Amino acid sequence: MMIRFAIVPLLFALNFSMCNRHETVSQNSQPSSTSSPTPAAPVAAASPKKTKPVVDQTAQVIIFCYHRLVDKIRYPGTEITPAAFEAQMKELKDHGITVIGMQDLLAWKRGEKNIPPRCAVITFDDGWKSQYEVAWPIMKKFEYPFTMFIYTEGVRGGSLGGGEAITWEQLADMRDNGVDIEAHTATHQDLREGHNIMLASPGGKRTRTKLTGPQYEQWVQSEVVGAKELLEQRLGIKVNCFAVPFGNYNEHVKELARNAGYEAMFTVYGQPITFTSALDSLGRYAIEANKPKVFEDAVKMIGASSAGGPAVAEVGAKDLATQPADGETVRTALPLIKANLSAIGQIEPGSVQMRVSGIGIVPASYDPKTGIVSYQVTQKLREKSCSVFVTAKSAGKKVEAHWTFGIEEGAAGGITSPAPTPKK
Repeated sequence: MMIRFAIVPLLFALNFSMCNRHETVSQNSQPSSTSSPTPAAPVAAASPKKTKPVVDQTAQVIIFCYHRLVDKIRYPGTEITPAAFEAQMKELKDHGITVIGMQDLLAWKRGEKNIPPRCAVITFDDGWKSQYEVAWPIMKKFEYPFTMFIYTEGVRGGSLGGGEAITWEQLADMRDNGVDIEAHTATHQDLREGHNIMLASPGGKRTRTKLTGPQYEQWVQSEVVGAKELLEQRLGIKVNCFAVPFGNYNEHVKELARNAGYEAMFTVYGQPITFTSALDSLGRYAIEANKPKVFEDAVKMIGASSAGGPAVAEVGAKDLATQPADGETVRTALPLIKANLSAIGQIEPGSVQMRVSGIGIVPASYDPKTGIVSYQVTQKLREKSCSVFVTAKSAGKKVEAHWTFGIEEGAAGGITSPAPTPKK
């Protein structure tokens, strides 16, 4: 028994000794510094530099507008059969037209994201339940993104939401699965002042009237701003697009929409969308059962080059890390001119060409491994500023960049005054 009690303190002491030894080893394992007894503060990792993508400014986009999908057409101006709709979605794929999301289109317009050369955006107006029950499964089959433009009083339970209307629960389901939901006013009426509109009273009675002045302003605010706020509150989303009913609006409506925070506004006057198309009047092709050629014509339109010749994509000089930089002033009239073309993509080496103002085409060298094109100026530049133009081909398309830099006064060959001729 005495031996047993004696072992317990011995084990405890041994365990305490091992713990101290382990702690000492852990401390001694830290790297020591001969210059300072305290460990150096950790060096923060340098955050990677974000580079803005080079976007293809010659890309084109067509935007389609659909309404109801029904087997039996009763209203050909707003309806199309599911079979016809599916055939059109297949035709886009067969023609090599990429269907992109609305937010991708806007990111491209902002110069933040590239898109394929020929694209389409699919939109559905109003908020019919067939868009949830019929159109959505077809879009899932093709893995196409799309946008829903909703007028809020037309949702089931609203003053204009009948049995064929979509529900808030269905919209929430679509939202949770990545469908883009945007605004189409509150009651889907002509927004211009002085036009006939239908007002619904609390008792359900509807009266047709014309609003002007303060009454009109209050009403149009609820249509443009109120609808956006309701969608954002009910669905917990950010609404930045606005489709105008019937395509009818004016500068006042545009101003209201801009002030409300809409980034883009849409009509039903179809046109191919380009990089420079105005964001407050983006035209959509309305697809109707009684106008089958609208879809075919839109597909043909996007396939044609607007210039009739090879398309040229302009690339910003900042994206190419040019030397000298755009707007920079250098001290020498014999600068080394460089640009990094690797951000553009795969370059055809023999296609790279550089022009320098005052000289013309120069024998620039291009390194395919680094993507750098460079030229050492050998004859003094004679002007106070110099423009450089670089062209190349990437994926069969011509790309071009140009920038201008200044030359410090006194350095350029033509700026200094000639020495006076000595008098005889």
